[in-house]
Amino acid sequence: MDDISTGILFAILAGLIVISGYFSGSETGMMSLNRYRLKHLSKTGHKGAKRVERLLNRPDRLIGLILIGNNLVNILASAIATVIGLRLYGDIGVAIATGVLTLVILVFAEVTPKTLAALYPERVSFMSSILLTILMKVLSPLVVLVNFITNGFIRLLGIRVNHDDEDHLSSEELRTVVNEAGSLIPRRHQDMLISILDLEHVTVNDIMIPRNEITGININDDWKSIVRQLTHSPHGRVVLYRDQIDEVVGMLRLRESYRLMLEKNEFTKETLLRSADEVYFIPEGTPLNVQMLKFQRNKERIGLIVDEYGDINGLVTLEDILEEIVGEFTTSMAPTLSDEITPQGDGSFLIEGSANIRDINKGLKWTLPTDGPRTLNGLMLEYLEEIPESHLSVHVAGHQMEIVELEENRIKMVKVFPKSKK
Repeated sequence: MDDISTGILFAILAGLIVISGYFSGSETGMMSLNRYRLKHLSKTGHKGAKRVERLLNRPDRLIGLILIGNNLVNILASAIATVIGLRLYGDIGVAIATGVLTLVILVFAEVTPKTLAALYPERVSFMSSILLTILMKVLSPLVVLVNFITNGFIRLLGIRVNHDDEDHLSSEELRTVVNEAGSLIPRRHQDMLISILDLEHVTVNDIMIPRNEITGININDDWKSIVRQLTHSPHGRVVLYRDQIDEVVGMLRLRESYRLMLEKNEFTKETLLRSADEVYFIPEGTPLNVQMLKFQRNKERIGLIVDEYGDINGLVTLEDILEEIVGEFTTSMAPTLSDEITPQGDGSFLIEGSANIRDINKGLKWTLPTDGPRTLNGLMLEYLEEIPESHLSVHVAGHQMEIVELEENRIKMVKVFPKSKK
């Protein structure tokens, strides 16, 4: 380098620092990219995204290429800085050049480009991928050799190298992605997506209509009573049973019964039973995501939930599952409380004992425990460990609850106060 002027050496040194910054920024930009957005852009035909995706298919080779280039440039820059230091200040110039070059590389070739790349990873990566793709082809033999050595060393440490692994999101990670989407996804849509993810944690028992509330018709009743129940039923389908709900004989579509009434043929119990559909049974504890697929596969919309002894626990419909996703179907788009919850002037709520705890939590944004009893009555009985004989006031899960009305062996109405703010 004795024949090269000091000014030219400074120019070369400046160019090497710029190249070092390019490699440093490229590395940070490539590693900071959102891989799922990258895949989306690649599928839409974005050329830069496609180049980057090809480079990232083998991240070990990409990192090897960048580090080879970065280290070669930094070593050459160090050698030139040493020559400049010797020319300007003699032996002490070596120490000065080392200190100054360290600071310059740190600021202009490391921190600054890496910070910019972290802030704008797509811009940096898409532009830098053009040159990196060319360098990958030119330096491919050297990159392969370096990776062969490093991968062999990694295997000696007992670490398995697999380039075929793909990034996958767990349901909890996907939940975080949805919550962090912000204004990119409307709040209502976020709630629906989260509800879909929650289906695997909710069972049919959590949303079922309990057996004591199932609308059914005892086929052994008087025929006039049966006809009266058919004409006044608010539901599209009713359960037919003999004497007790566990002796179910079919599921009747009321539209079919109306058709039979209008026909000239005699409308009797026998024709009614023949027109009933076979009952679809659902094992208790079935997750909602599984049951929704079973409804679809079996072309069913309603089923009776049975326990391990074959006794009927309740009834669930496809609409009940859909309401878990989109909310209750109402004529108003404004959020409404359940009919079982009545706000009071003092800030408390009158809640029926049969109200589902999950529905209470959803409607009032509370956090009553859901890992035990499913109704408010069951929650209070579990807390009291006995059936109360008179009105009581207790604290459950931070809420003051007053028993307002008792009926036989259950709590019918409860006055509940929100948690007191500390």
